[in-house]
Amino acid sequence: MSQLFPRKFLAFAAAFFLALSVWTIAPAAHAFNNPDLLPSTQTPIIDLAKALTDIEEEGLAKNLKAFEAETGWKLRVLTQYDRTPGLAVKSYWGLDNKSVLLVADPRGGNLLNFNVGDSLYPLLPRTFWVELQTRYGNQFFVRDNGEDRA
Repeated sequence: MSQLFPRKFLAFAAAFFLALSVWTIAPAAHAFNNPDLLPSTQTPIIDLAKALTDIEEEGLAKNLKAFEAETGWKLRVLTQYDRTPGLAVKSYWGLDNKSVLLVADPRGGNLLNFNVGDSLYPLLPRTFWVELQTRYGNQFFVRDNGEDRA
């Protein structure tokens, strides 16, 4: 029993110092900005992950433009996988308080991420966006014979 305590203490101390050393040498996280990935023509959809067919992208772009003309709210869609334009989309699209950016990125545990302008929070609280993200962001749709299924 007397030798069990020093072994546990040494194991704990080694694990603590290992974790501390990994934390201290970890690189700082910086916001990414790569405007080279942005298209030259203005479009409400940037599909870097190639998640949409051309027909789906055209239809969605038409609907997003009609929605913006009718309501004044900007809805933008960014799909990414290995490459991301990062913060460059904010100035590219002119995102402001009346904007919603949907980022679809299958690399993480959740497919969806929403960046929402402050003017939208009185209408739809922050919990709405979290619920939307967690409910639909973790379901991957498999394409089978042209049909989508959950």
